[in-house]
Amino acid sequence: MFSIASLWIPFTITAAMGQVARNAMQRQLTGPLGTWGATNIRFLFGFPFSIVFLAVVLIATGDQLPWPTPAFWPWLLLGALCQIIATGLMLLAMNERSFVVTTAYIKTEAIQTAIFGFIFLGDHLTMLKVIAILIATVGVVITALRPGGAKGFADVRPTVLGLVSAATFALSANGFRGAIITISGVSFVTAATYTLVFGLFVQTLVLTIYLLARAPGVLKAILGLWKPSVFAGFMGAFASQFWFLAFALTAAANVRTLALVEVLFAQGVAYYSFKQPLSARELGGIVLIVIGVALLVAV
Repeated sequence: MFSIASLWIPFTITAAMGQVARNAMQRQLTGPLGTWGATNIRFLFGFPFSIVFLAVVLIATGDQLPWPTPAFWPWLLLGALCQIIATGLMLLAMNERSFVVTTAYIKTEAIQTAIFGFIFLGDHLTMLKVIAILIATVGVVITALRPGGAKGFADVRPTVLGLVSAATFALSANGFRGAIITISGVSFVTAATYTLVFGLFVQTLVLTIYLLARAPGVLKAILGLWKPSVFAGFMGAFASQFWFLAFALTAAANVRTLALVEVLFAQGVAYYSFKQPLSARELGGIVLIVIGVALLVAV
């Protein structure tokens, strides 16, 4: 039977599709803006859209603007700052020669999210859900690895960078969920959107101050490319809105595991748009992802 609690499934799939679109747009802007400039547009141009989302939600639900408890702010800062740190560590890892292997390590985020969610938020996962998370994660790792990539496992630095990046992404997901569930007296939609507004505000503030101090010319370039940046910012806010709605309804580990369908979207684009054939290894990994995600949704 349908329930509001099960909405986390379509919310997560929508967020994953929005993230694929946002990543594609950010990739196009990396050349003229650099990595951190392209990263900042998702915050700088996404923040105004989050305010619009909140206004629409308040009107639609009839909720009053919430007044969060003091516990909201540490969780929010954990989510916002860890996401920035995780992005930086991921970029460092991907600059290493073991690019594919570190990518595989970063995909252990779902497992680490489950561990941190249990420790810090008391999110309970059944044994079947734990098995589903493990199956899907193994599938992603198999899909990500390439022939000859195994030698990269001997490199300590990219291994550490990849695992720590995954850990900070996991902390970020649980931080945002922790902030959302501290807000009471309003609908889950309002709590999620309110958290999104302040999360993007903190991230915009931090990265903008960083760019002002280290690369002021990048900010000027961002303003010069405001037309494509606006759409990229909208897609970033749109994807984050649905991530947060999903976090409001279920454990972050469930969301981040189902989000692995993003790998399937990417493989589909590579196959149909670029005519890149799938190897037996990739097909095997995709089968494991499908089995893991299907089990997660079913139990």
